[in-house]
Amino acid sequence: MLWPYRAPWSLMMQEVKVTIQGVTSHVDDEYRWAGVEDPKVMITTSRDPSSRLKMFAKELKLVFPGAQRMNRGRHEVGALVRACKANGVTDLLVVHEHRGTPVGLIVSHLPFGPTAYFTLCNVVMRHDIPDLGTMSEAKPHLITHGFSFCLGKQVSDILRYLFPVPKDDSHRVITFANQDDYISFRHHVYKKIDHRNVELTEVGPRFELKLYLIRLGTLEQEATADVEWRWHPYTNTARKRVFLSAE
Repeated sequence: MLWPYRAPWSLMMQEVKVTIQGVTSHVDDEYRWAGVEDPKVMITTSRDPSSRLKMFAKELKLVFPGAQRMNRGRHEVGALVRACKANGVTDLLVVHEHRGTPVGLIVSHLPFGPTAYFTLCNVVMRHDIPDLGTMSEAKPHLITHGFSFCLGKQVSDILRYLFPVPKDDSHRVITFANQDDYISFRHHVYKKIDHRNVELTEVGPRFELKLYLIRLGTLEQEATADVEWRWHPYTNTARKRVFLSAE
């Protein structure tokens, strides 16, 4: 009886390494062209938005350079996503509210996903602060801090690729700082006082994000898309564990 030939273990491991090195992950595929062209962001709200949620959507439009805002009306999610894909939109943002307070943000990367679901908390809008003046619409520099785990790096990519590549002389800074899986959003402009000192001025809005779900598909595929990650708040170790960073 002739036994089938089996390659040596070392040769098999070399083949595995070559295969792994030659395959890009799904995250790389989704954001392969990020940074080559400016993102095209569309912002909308849940149905029947309050005046406060409309204000928050307007402020988010100013946060993302080149973003557009669309009135939700009676449009269904599927129609929204199809319209965005037809017009070359790269990311669809949907904000939700509870009794006039913004409580949720969905970021759906088009045309294939992923879709990240965040809880919004501690929202302070520019409308709540008097005498702030106008907001700069220059392309901002980005600061991301505390995203060391694999999931944290993916969330960092989802957020930072909503912004185009800035110019060197831009005086606008946006920060996503993670601590205990709460992502603090801060928006500043800076002014050089002399060759050593810089003056920072917060221009708002400010809020915290808490990730609770990532789906592999786009927003209209909510019922069929696979769940890539889900936060389980009611397990015994939920309060002790952090998922985005080791810090």
